[in-house]
Amino acid sequence: MLVVPKEYPNTIREFFQMFPDEKSCLNYLIDLRWPTGFICPACNQTPVPWRESRNRLACPSCRHQVTVTANTIFDKTRTPLTTWFEAAWLVTTAKNGLSAKTLERTIGTSYHVAWMMLQRFRVAMVNSERTKLSGAVEVDEIYVGGEEQGGKRGRGTDKDIVVIAVEIKEGKSFGRTRMRHIADASGDSLIPFIRNSISPEATLVTDAWRGYSKIVDYGYTREIKNLSDSDDFAHVHMPGVHQIASLLKRWILGTHQGSVSDMHLQAYLEEYTFRFNRRKSKSRGLVFKRLIEHSLATKPVTQTDIVGGYWNDDDEKIV
Repeated sequence: MLVVPKEYPNTIREFFQMFPDEKSCLNYLIDLRWPTGFICPACNQTPVPWRESRNRLACPSCRHQVTVTANTIFDKTRTPLTTWFEAAWLVTTAKNGLSAKTLERTIGTSYHVAWMMLQRFRVAMVNSERTKLSGAVEVDEIYVGGEEQGGKRGRGTDKDIVVIAVEIKEGKSFGRTRMRHIADASGDSLIPFIRNSISPEATLVTDAWRGYSKIVDYGYTREIKNLSDSDDFAHVHMPGVHQIASLLKRWILGTHQGSVSDMHLQAYLEEYTFRFNRRKSKSRGLVFKRLIEHSLATKPVTQTDIVGGYWNDDDEKIV
């Protein structure tokens, strides 16, 4: 019977004690992928697998061979699993994350390898089973990138448009968030995001922009904050969205020095969402475990997928 670690590390010392070599990383992946015991993907039987060469597991029943990394973001990787695990630990335990340049210097890989690893982790950070936002949910667009001065303002700007939704709790606390890089602020862009991210039972809190007007046709309740009729600033009426927007922009400028292209902006939004929604976690080690679990549940992502912008023109990849 395979003996594998059952918990997750909570300190850097525990991390290196748990994952000193490739075998320990493989055993950890096996435990996470088959928590109740190995299940053969070919015959669906649950025998104790044979250990073969090249880290393959063989089913005694049908002789089918499989690796624990097959059909995951680790599939056919040439980068050691110890390097993948260290990168995952650094990504999840660093308070503000880290750039590819910082990761390159820390784990001793090339910049290209570090960047590709981070991009694959950002894809994996989208949990396919995550539930839609519920309760009172603020929705508004923000604008990132571009020139800070001059040019058009508001919804006519040439900056990148990001729509943000955030759950509003009692008092001044916020729940979970979702973000999407959209082409424009029209209803054709806003309504699919809302339907994909927010439960129809939720109460949407928006401004009076007409792009949201048809959302009621899909069974949503909408509460309109008409900002033009008030002397208060937008962040007074929509505190959740604007606080997240401020933190997001600060994170992009600080951790990534503002060098986030529009082609890859959605990937960075997914990382920020992953971090924000787990900000109250009592254990960074648990967040590390969740990232590894998501990585096992994510289909292989090719270099072509990433370089071309993984989410470009593909709303179905956001759930």
